[in-house]
Amino acid sequence: MFRKKVPHMADNENITELELLLSYDILTQLTGTMERTGCSAAAIVEQALRQFLCKKGEGNAVYLSAPINALVEGLYVENTTIAEVKEHGDFGLGTFNYLDGEMLLLDGKVYQIRSDGNVYDVGDEEKSPFACVTFFSPDTFDDIDGASGVSDLNAVLDNLIPSKNMLYAIRIDGVFSYVRCRAVPRSENYRPLVEATKDQPVFDFHDVRGCLAGFYTPAFMESLNAPGFHLHFLDGDRRHGGHLIECTLKEARIGIQHVPRLEVGLPVTLDYLTVDMVRDTGKDLEKAEK
Repeated sequence: MFRKKVPHMADNENITELELLLSYDILTQLTGTMERTGCSAAAIVEQALRQFLCKKGEGNAVYLSAPINALVEGLYVENTTIAEVKEHGDFGLGTFNYLDGEMLLLDGKVYQIRSDGNVYDVGDEEKSPFACVTFFSPDTFDDIDGASGVSDLNAVLDNLIPSKNMLYAIRIDGVFSYVRCRAVPRSENYRPLVEATKDQPVFDFHDVRGCLAGFYTPAFMESLNAPGFHLHFLDGDRRHGGHLIECTLKEARIGIQHVPRLEVGLPVTLDYLTVDMVRDTGKDLEKAEK
């Protein structure tokens, strides 16, 4: 057994310093995760404990900070902080207030991919109008030799999920011959999503290692979350990425987690309480994707 002290967070009086005894294999995994993600040991341990303690007996859930049809209506300002989002998961995606770029939550760390295609740090006090997150613990791993396009990749994923009526968290780590992404530009509130995404910058990456992360959502949930496969990309250096448009995979490992529960937050802002959500969410999201 190895003795490792979790660093004390002096800026938060509610944090208690703990001393842990870790077996060698757990210590090795913890160290590897710290090196891969840049997260502290304290942050990783806290996320693991939160997942175990808060969800014990309930089963893991996909958490939506708001229904996605509110985003489609142009409600880009809500009061949900990134700190609150992370209480519900260490893995997921979404966006930021004023639709300021793509969000990717990976290994407990939030990345903001702005309309220049670059990744920026995010503080816990930042806010989001929409986030979809869970605690990621894959049920299965599958290695694939490649996929020649998003349609081919979707076909592979279709064969790996046992039912299209369930929610799944999906992570794909691999080597890509080609990736095309977009990142939504900052927009004023109330501008419909179809208009706000009309002139999205597009980025191409070649011969790059990286990660795709996101969810599969059943079609009947389209007013709550984007239906089908919804994936965001982050390169291996954690410096560039975006919402996936197209890709060609050389090789990859796919981790899939079935998530049996859905939790939806309903904002209490005046905008949300008074909006008339009359748009065809599915069609508008499909237009925004193009």
